[in-house]
Order: sequence, then C-alpha cells, then structure tokens
Amino acid sequence: MLVELKSKSQVTIPKEIVKTMNLKQGSQFEISEDQGKIVLVPVTIYPDHVIKNLKAEVNEIKESIKNGKQPVFDSLDVLFEDLDK
Repeated sequence: MLVELKSKSQVTIPKEIVKTMNLKQGSQFEISEDQGKIVLVPVTIYPDHVIKNLKAEVNEIKESIKNGKQPVFDSLDVLFEDLDK
C-alpha cells in the first residue's frame, strides 16, 4: 500500500489495516526506525495505579509460591484442566 506524507509529518493508516488491527481514534503507537523501515507498534498505556496494583498482586502470588501456598502449573493446559475440575 502506498501512503503519502502530509503536512505536519502525518500519514494515514489505510482503513483495512485499522479495521484488521482494531485500531481506534486515540490509539497510541511506539514508533522506531529499523534498518530504513519505519515501525509502528500499537501500545496500551495503563494508569500508574493499575500498574501498582498489578505489581502488588504479582508479588503476593510470588510470596505464596515461595511459601508453598500457591499451586504452580507446568503449562496453561494443566492450569485450565485444574480450573475445569
């Protein structure tokens, strides 16, 4: 697909790519250059309090695993089998 660089260094992402990747107005991207290619990677930005809460939950689970109180699964399949019981 061919796109044109507009004023203010803007380009339009073709509609079919927007639809395929479920992009919306306000979507954010990490942009980089890689060996002469422009790379856009969609990103999701989470508020600090969400990250803080997630880190706390992960630390609690790590502590439970360390103390033998949290089951550890070898794979997602084994986890799902356990959840189905």
